[in-house]
Amino acid sequence: MWTTPELPRQDLPPLPPSEEVETPAVLKAVIAASRQLSALKVACSRLPDPAILINTIPLLEAQASSEIENIVTTNDELFRAVHNASDQPITPAVKEALRYRQAMRVGSDLIAERPLGVSTAIEVCTQIRGVQARIRDHGGTFIGNPRTKERIYTPPEGREVITKHLGLWEDFLHRDHGIDPLVVMALQHYQFEAIHPFSDGNGRTGRVLNMLTLMEKDLLGDPVLYLSGYIVRHKQDYYKLLRGVTERDEWEPWILFMVSACEVTAAWTLQLIETITAMQAEVEGRIRTLVPRAPAADLARLLFTQPYIRIENITEAGYAQRQAASRWLSDLVRARILEEEKIGRGKIFVNAALLDILFEAPLA
Repeated sequence: MWTTPELPRQDLPPLPPSEEVETPAVLKAVIAASRQLSALKVACSRLPDPAILINTIPLLEAQASSEIENIVTTNDELFRAVHNASDQPITPAVKEALRYRQAMRVGSDLIAERPLGVSTAIEVCTQIRGVQARIRDHGGTFIGNPRTKERIYTPPEGREVITKHLGLWEDFLHRDHGIDPLVVMALQHYQFEAIHPFSDGNGRTGRVLNMLTLMEKDLLGDPVLYLSGYIVRHKQDYYKLLRGVTERDEWEPWILFMVSACEVTAAWTLQLIETITAMQAEVEGRIRTLVPRAPAADLARLLFTQPYIRIENITEAGYAQRQAASRWLSDLVRARILEEEKIGRGKIFVNAALLDILFEAPLA
């Protein structure tokens, strides 16, 4: 409990909290979320090409996590930037969101080599900010109400103090305390936000660490949860519940919120897999009829892993020479499977139906 927000919280209590965190309500929520995550992991392992999700959901996650920090871009801008499908300059907001996606990739690679910890957090923040991140060694950092300018919370100050708290955070991640991994994820996220170790990028770094925690605990195989999408839709609750832990030690509502986010977004991704798989199968069947000489399965897979496609994507994949590839894509445009756009001197072909699903699929 912290009631003096104007003072730095030098003695932030280490994890786990002294309060009971695995209450009956929490355990019930954990069972439901674990069931969805397990089903998602199986569904991902059965996908013919996981790139369909790996190329898309981290982009949605990047857009939403950036929006939480009022760095606003659109999914369309972001996807076009990744696929070089726009003749407009890339905006600073898009660049920031793309750095978030890169941070997720780098973090995923790092936890395959070593345990999740402080060094990974520093590297993730470095990727997000585009400059080398360092532990804060100065005062003056605080969390405030953007409207009233009221100081809500002042994190610990001084590199030595912050480093000590980060060491305890890392120790908690790997200690054999018997707490369910989903609860661990919720606890560590609060603690990282409370430590606030960097001068900027703490929120986005913390949300990447959520995904990495779930992956390290073997609840996810790849970063295919749209957690920030849930958070941005419940942004007021997110900040209110963080504050409730700080001011009143209200751990249960916070843990329930984060566990529910996992359950809802896992169910969302499962539904997305089902919808995309059915759509891809339908497109593959239509390609067999419309373009009998094309490798239908390979071409359909390409259209769903790269929703903005060029003739060169087909030729470089070795499926056809340029003339045939151009003819195939034109046939698919006439069949309204793809939409054609001019970009500069060239053309791109857009799987608009897939993008509609990705951008519009409802998330509770």
